Amino acid sequence: MNSAVIIIAIISLILLLLLSAAITKPVRWAGRLCIKMIIGAVLLFFLNQFGGHYGLHIPINLATVSVSGILGIPGIISLAVIQTWILPS
Repeated sequence: MNSAVIIIAIISLILLLLLSAAITKPVRWAGRLCIKMIIGAVLLFFLNQFGGHYGLHIPINLATVSVSGILGIPGIISLAVIQTWILPS
């Protein structure tokens, strides 16, 4: 077999591995972000269910779901503080 063919095959395999890693990382990151946002929406739902007895209601929209999903429990607490003290109704 010609040595040029072997070198081209090795280089193409290395490039294929580099491209596959470059594609899977953003997809994995987006999947984790979607899962966190779903968890944030569920936590906001439960907060609205239990906070309704105390007059606390945080709307479930993209901004609040993003804050609660990315920040977690501290994000939900901050949303509740903002709703209670900064935006009283």
